[in-house]
Amino acid sequence: MNSTVVTFPAGQVSGRSRIVGTVPVGERHGLVVSETPFHPLDHTWPDQPADRGTIGGLPVADCVTGAWSGDRIHLGADIPARRGAEGWQWLVVHVTDSPLPVGESVELAVDPAYRAALSAGHTACHLAALALNAALAGRWRKEPALDALGHPDFDQTAITSSRITPDASVDVYRLGKSLRKKGFTADGLDTALAEVAAAVDDRLKAWVAADAPVRLDVPGPELTARRTWHCSLPEGEASIPCGGTHVTRTSELGSVTVELTLDEGTTLTMRTTVTR
Repeated sequence: MNSTVVTFPAGQVSGRSRIVGTVPVGERHGLVVSETPFHPLDHTWPDQPADRGTIGGLPVADCVTGAWSGDRIHLGADIPARRGAEGWQWLVVHVTDSPLPVGESVELAVDPAYRAALSAGHTACHLAALALNAALAGRWRKEPALDALGHPDFDQTAITSSRITPDASVDVYRLGKSLRKKGFTADGLDTALAEVAAAVDDRLKAWVAADAPVRLDVPGPELTARRTWHCSLPEGEASIPCGGTHVTRTSELGSVTVELTLDEGTTLTMRTTVTR
């Protein structure tokens, strides 16, 4: 069994492939094919949910990452190896309520509307993170790592979780001692949230209006290939490592706005919404 070839980075939502393996998933059945358009939930950074759709005419109840070392298939959090580790095959496992036989050739179809909504949410999430970095740039006393546009990378320095939903995302940042030691000051941020959110919204509005092209750099067809998101913004070429799916131009987002909340002065939450 070889690592699954994935076609979702190119925007594919359908395909035909042969079932090469199966694995029990509780009382359900996990089906592995040689090539799939389905985006699975990543077990290391579960930001984008799995695609919905059908395999061999059966509804796909879930789609998860699996790893095979020659003895058995490990799923999700039970995978004992690092992502992409040598000696392991990395698999997309389609979970269904009914089995299908190994060796059968099947049609795979992803729900295109759901994929489009997740892609919009994911692209907007990256743009909002870059816009937030710019809006908070004046709050650094030390020079931290910079993002691709030359702003202090608050997003990558402080983020604790990111979740993509259809046409939306939620990013949570920790404003603790570690961040303060790196030079960020949160003093007065509670009263400045509206101003910061307005600055983020203004930048997002300009970026959507710029109709900037979006693309993924895909070094290989396997699931664990180190893909990178790129967007040619007016300020320059932005890039972020990313294994998800995206729109092809910022204008497809229609409008993007954010809401910022600060909990107990230590947790900043950014909720990003797309209106297409």
